[in-house]
Amino acid sequence: MDERADGKRDRRRELRARRREIAAARDLVADGERLADHAFELMTRYAAAGSASQLTITAYEPLPVEPDVSALVRRAYELGMRVLVPITLPDLDLDWAAWAPEGLGPPLGKDAIGEVDVAFIPGLSVDEAGTRMGQGGGCYDKSLPRRRAGTPAICILHPEEDRTRPGLPREPHDVPVDAVLTATGVRWVGDHVLDGG
Repeated sequence: MDERADGKRDRRRELRARRREIAAARDLVADGERLADHAFELMTRYAAAGSASQLTITAYEPLPVEPDVSALVRRAYELGMRVLVPITLPDLDLDWAAWAPEGLGPPLGKDAIGEVDVAFIPGLSVDEAGTRMGQGGGCYDKSLPRRRAGTPAICILHPEEDRTRPGLPREPHDVPVDAVLTATGVRWVGDHVLDGG
């Protein structure tokens, strides 16, 4: 393992420990409701600016210490949005399936992310420049380049995990995010701001 990979591994270990402490100190259900409120404010503006008759988003099944996205997923589905969730493949790429309360639909293929209007993705931390550190498999770094141009990648974090310092290591294959969503709101990175927002 090279020095850069060692540095990422050590940083990821620190961020996981920090996440456990943060999650233990927060009301994850209340945070999840606030997260959903901010997400829907954002998606309402996005839907008004777009031409899609049905908004399609990505979400995911959170780990116990991750921000609770269940309210976001439930509300999106109840409002008629299409929610795609990832299926991790053996090569650590992502297939996608439509979420419904009764279960997942059939796999839609790796390119289904190209149908998405807003990609809500997990992560351990994001720095000021939009560098995201995930769990280390590189799944989203493989999948996100298949998005349509203009589809924002929005990393969902606990508030204390945004604007991590010092900055996170970024390699050529690491896909930066366009925004961070926490229980306290949305932070856009650089020039990546939705029209009207």
